[in-house]
Amino acid sequence: MVFPSSHAPAGRLARRTLSGTAAAVVVLAAAACSPAVSIESADVPAWKATALPSAPGTVLEDAGKILNRDPIVRSASGVPAGTYTLTMTCDGGGKAFFAVNLDGSQLAEAGAACNGSRETARIKVPAAGKITLSTSSVDAPLLYAYHLAASE
Repeated sequence: MVFPSSHAPAGRLARRTLSGTAAAVVVLAAAACSPAVSIESADVPAWKATALPSAPGTVLEDAGKILNRDPIVRSASGVPAGTYTLTMTCDGGGKAFFAVNLDGSQLAEAGAACNGSRETARIKVPAAGKITLSTSSVDAPLLYAYHLAASE
């Protein structure tokens, strides 16, 4: 004869197993949402190597850390007139902004969501000159990388 209570231990075991599995899922999900390395101690060259490899025809590129809200400005002189592609990426949350100027006149502004994806913008440089690119974010700290390369 089978007693109804004889199934109780199996039921408790199943509930405990499911409860333990649920707890493990919560812990793993929390770990996945947490950055593996802090921005301050990140290895920028290693990150850039996978996040945004170099491109042929690059006239200006940079990668680094934005640790506060101060813009980071880089420039290249003697950039020929033509059409260029600005490819950008950032990581750490929030958004990074990129402003491109030619001899002090604004050519374009672009932004990238800091989730590791790549964004692109086509930039028309009407005359040869000095290109200045300013990178900034109000969502510091974050990692950023970009390159401005001639388009075909």
